[in-house]
Amino acid sequence: MGRGKVELKRIENPTTRQVTFSKRRNGLLKKAFELSILCDAEIALLIFSPAGKVYQYASHDMDRIIGRYRREVGLPESDSLRCRTVEFWRNEIEETKRTTENLERRLRHLSGEDLLRLGMKELKQLERQLKIGVERIRSKKRRMFTEHINLLKRRHRDLQEENTRLHKEVKLLDDQLHDSAAAASASATSGLILGSVNAFPSFLLG
Repeated sequence: MGRGKVELKRIENPTTRQVTFSKRRNGLLKKAFELSILCDAEIALLIFSPAGKVYQYASHDMDRIIGRYRREVGLPESDSLRCRTVEFWRNEIEETKRTTENLERRLRHLSGEDLLRLGMKELKQLERQLKIGVERIRSKKRRMFTEHINLLKRRHRDLQEENTRLHKEVKLLDDQLHDSAAAASASATSGLILGSVNAFPSFLLG
């Protein structure tokens, strides 16, 4: 059973309208692609959504197809694309210059220069910005000082631990040397005593 005939009128429900737009847009783009492949046709398709988004398909170069269309319908040849490109970059350059000038002027104001043209409102705003900036700098300095102090404390603690370890090692070495010296002294004393005994005449020992 086939689908019923769809009444062609604006869909009032926004969600349904968006879903229908997406489905039919994709179907239209697919059909344009198939037609260009199957029939070797030059096709240019432009779709603007209700939200202002643009969707396009061109089987060949879009500008070339548009130029051919203009010739076919008798519209005058135009290098509007090039003109638009030049105009675009001209506007970009002007906007960049204005932005640069504004930033340089703002920098001079923050340095306390070129303040004659500022009114009371602008001066108060500048003062507030400077106070915020100074507070951020002080906060950063305090944070850096704290981190540096903590680092020094950690180094001091590590040095103390290392010093304690070295003291223990030195004490251990001293104890070992003392024990070795005592053993050597006892051995030498024992040898002397034995030597003295052996030195007596045998008749005295008998």
